[in-house]
Amino acid sequence: MEHFDAKQYRAQVNERMPKSKTLRYCVHAFWTGGLICIIGQLVTDALKSWCSLSEDALSAGTAIIMVFLGAFLTGLGIYDKIGSYAGAGSVVPITGFANSIVSPAIEFKPEGYVMGVAAKMFNIAGPVLVYGISASIVVGLLSLLFGGGAA
Repeated sequence: MEHFDAKQYRAQVNERMPKSKTLRYCVHAFWTGGLICIIGQLVTDALKSWCSLSEDALSAGTAIIMVFLGAFLTGLGIYDKIGSYAGAGSVVPITGFANSIVSPAIEFKPEGYVMGVAAKMFNIAGPVLVYGISASIVVGLLSLLFGGGAA
């Protein structure tokens, strides 16, 4: 009977074990998310130079344009490729939110506009919307009750 050598076994396992790609994935996420943020800043700067808008209107305009770009690129099938490459770097910015709404709508379009697109559109983003809206109502009411009135 052969003697079991734990060190030799561990060495063989380490030889065959795939190398971790975590650092590579983090770099992909970091620079892609950064690039999306740079695009958002360019949109803000363009709006600022072309229009005389308040800071709130600039923020809203930038968010609207970035959501549109995320939804548009999802419709073209490009954002899913970006997501496969960048992971969380493409999910965290507001464009990822647009992607999470549009993707299920596109996927379930063959089931019809009501039971497919409309019903499935908020599968992923719906809980986030419900929580966000509910939390904003609670915070607003608490602010009204304990903060001395509306801002």
